[in-house]
Amino acid sequence: MASNRHLGRIVALQTLYEYEFRTQSGDTSVAIDEVLGRNLERYESAIDDKDFVSELVSGVLKEQADLDSKIAPIAPEWPIDQIARIDRNIIRIGLFELLHRAELVPPKVAINEAVELAKAFGSDNSSKFVNGVLGTAYRTLVEGITDASTKV
Repeated sequence: MASNRHLGRIVALQTLYEYEFRTQSGDTSVAIDEVLGRNLERYESAIDDKDFVSELVSGVLKEQADLDSKIAPIAPEWPIDQIARIDRNIIRIGLFELLHRAELVPPKVAINEAVELAKAFGSDNSSKFVNGVLGTAYRTLVEGITDASTKV
C-alpha cells in the first residue's frame, strides 16, 4: 500500500502542477476533474486507492490559500509566488497531509514523501528546501514550538 500511495502522491503532484500551470497561463478551459481523471487513467491498474489521490488534490485546492498563508512566515525569504511551481506544490501536499491528514499519514511519512517527490521532480536543492520548510511547519504548526528563527 505504501508504494501505491507514493504513486498516488506523484499523480496528485502532476495534477496540481498542470492545473496551476494552465490556470496561470490563462487557460479558461482547464477543469481539475478532467486533469485528475486523465492522470488517474494512466495509472489505472497501479493505483487501488483513487479516493486517496482525489481527496489529496481536492483538499490541497480547497485549503490552498490557508496553506500558502502558513508557508509564508516559515520561508520569509521566498514569497510563495517565487518558489518554483513544483516545489510549491510539493510543500502544499506535505503541509496538507501534516495539518489535515495526521490520522491517516504520520508526520514523518508526510515529510519523507514530500522530500522524495522533491528529489524526483525538483531541482538539486529542492529536497533540502522542502525538508526545511516542512520540518519547521511540523515544529511550529503541529507541535507548537517556536524559536527565534521562526516567526510563527
